[in-house]
Amino acid sequence: MQRAPYAADPAHSRGREFAENRDGARGPRSEFQRDRDRIIHSIAFRRLRSKTQVFIAPDGDHYRTRLTHSIEVAQIGRVIARELGLDEDLTEALCLAHDIGHPPFGHAGEKALEQSMGHAGGYDHNAQGIRTLTRIESPYPDHVGLNLTWETLEGMAKHNGPVGAANWALAEIDTAFPLELGEWPSLEAQVAAVADDIAYDNHDIDDGLRAGFLDLDDLMEIDFLAEQFRRVERRFPHAPRETQSRELIRSQIGLMVNDVIKHTRENVQGMQDIEGVRSAGKQLAGFSPSLAAEERRLKKFMYQRLYYHPEQIQTAEKAREVVAKLFAAYQQDPASMPDDWVERLPAGDPEKSRHIADFIAGMTDRFAIDQCRRIYGRAPEGLSNV
Repeated sequence: MQRAPYAADPAHSRGREFAENRDGARGPRSEFQRDRDRIIHSIAFRRLRSKTQVFIAPDGDHYRTRLTHSIEVAQIGRVIARELGLDEDLTEALCLAHDIGHPPFGHAGEKALEQSMGHAGGYDHNAQGIRTLTRIESPYPDHVGLNLTWETLEGMAKHNGPVGAANWALAEIDTAFPLELGEWPSLEAQVAAVADDIAYDNHDIDDGLRAGFLDLDDLMEIDFLAEQFRRVERRFPHAPRETQSRELIRSQIGLMVNDVIKHTRENVQGMQDIEGVRSAGKQLAGFSPSLAAEERRLKKFMYQRLYYHPEQIQTAEKAREVVAKLFAAYQQDPASMPDDWVERLPAGDPEKSRHIADFIAGMTDRFAIDQCRRIYGRAPEGLSNV
């Protein structure tokens, strides 16, 4: 599909923080393709395979992790980007990178780090993702970080909209490589954000049903889900209930994707360049008002029935305990970290605490549990509830 005038153009990228010598460049790729590939090949991306999406340290192979979730977000994002004439590679890079800053145990681990880091500026997974890819993971000999383009970093920083008050981690990269935090990001970034919503709105239902935390009849409390399911029943009246429920989820994804494409096209009609997107003063890529209202009701339902389910809350508390105990242990005895982390340990706070948080944030669920058991002789029981 032809590139839309309001799309990000890799040929006119604002560049990278550090100049690169392209002698013997590895393949005929655009700047945004290079970003996507650097993210895919990163250690931080691979670690997502063992980080919580909904269920902590799941024993079942069929539940989503941060990695499989990110791949599903990228698939949805590319479909929307292609239909709108946006840069698919930038969209995919942002979808794949959007959760890299999550610590072990997802939001439970993040809450523990927020509390432990209260004296050192706090913790935010979005800013940590940028910090990870710009400062912590450094596989190249001539610069720190992955040295991603301005457009990718801007999209990571602002995919949920302009940033009014940047925390210390985001402020550091913004000072070194200004990202215009007060403006709206590219449509590619906005599409990545709504693709994330579409993916977890629907795939979390799938996992919740599989785990027995949700019941299909309960979902019928949501009018637009009930309407879709009646259509599924009419089309496939003899299909098993499980097959019908999975068809419902596919139908919901299609409905949401089509709504986003239609509504975004209406919003960008007549837009001549990407600067018009940045200066529009509002979100342009997203759900129509009517579907946005339905989606908010779905989210409320999911928080009540799944995310705040008593078993989930109980398991999350144990996960917070693991992360809090690890932070306390490394503060008291930094030598219990690996040698390379000890060698780079700053002398005083807040840098010392931030270094420890960097180490913990990179852990997978399993590694964090193993480290807790190694240091304390035991880890909380019942850390996997599926």
